[in-house]
Amino acid sequence: MSGSFQNRFLRHSVFSSSITKGRSWPEFYEYQAARVQHPALRDFYAAGIPSGETPLCNVPMVAMDFETTGLDADGCDIVSIGLVPMTIQRIYNSQSVHWIVRPRTELSGDSVVFHGITHSAIDDAPDLCMLLDQLLELLRGRVVIAHCCSIERNFLDQAMKARWGEGVYFPMLDTMAIENRFNHDGIFERLLGGGGRSIRLGDCRARYNLPFYHPHHAQIDALACAELFQAQIATHFSPTTSVGQLWM
Repeated sequence: MSGSFQNRFLRHSVFSSSITKGRSWPEFYEYQAARVQHPALRDFYAAGIPSGETPLCNVPMVAMDFETTGLDADGCDIVSIGLVPMTIQRIYNSQSVHWIVRPRTELSGDSVVFHGITHSAIDDAPDLCMLLDQLLELLRGRVVIAHCCSIERNFLDQAMKARWGEGVYFPMLDTMAIENRFNHDGIFERLLGGGGRSIRLGDCRARYNLPFYHPHHAQIDALACAELFQAQIATHFSPTTSVGQLWM
């Protein structure tokens, strides 16, 4: 993991507070709906978001995963997107979405090894700008779940700024951060596989006796994240836990 990525991760909670400027998430959505310019982004914020007091059992959610050309959102881009709508009671896998998109930065050999998306696979793929309206519609009114949510949050924000001139920001539930609550070793050492228990997605799933899925396919990783979140809530929390206790 690069030093740059570590620094971004450590600044994540501070950055969240600076963006919302002390507003609750519903207040932030109302504020954004009145100031953003793009109609799809305005509709996204105008739809609102559940309040922090809402029990998890009443919160509509969607698990999201990106495959990217690298780890730095400032110099890399999204190459595939996986979305799986869900609640804590049910996963709607039949409604899941998987898109391959043409990145605006070069595919590196290292990234191809991870996600298996080659240059030929993106030759006829659309630019993300062709899918942003649909993506926001699928996220609208839902709380997004990811494993290490700073990746999805930062990449989508930067990708939208590059295409629409406006970014996007919304609350997220992070299965990696939840798992970290119940481990006491250094987070980066465990991400890198040294010391303590790993908090990589597959290793987290194994602790809840969830099946192994081959990693680095956006739709499969989104499903893996959705199942992990349900297991974490069933083990450590309850359906009546308020979403505000967990979101970032």
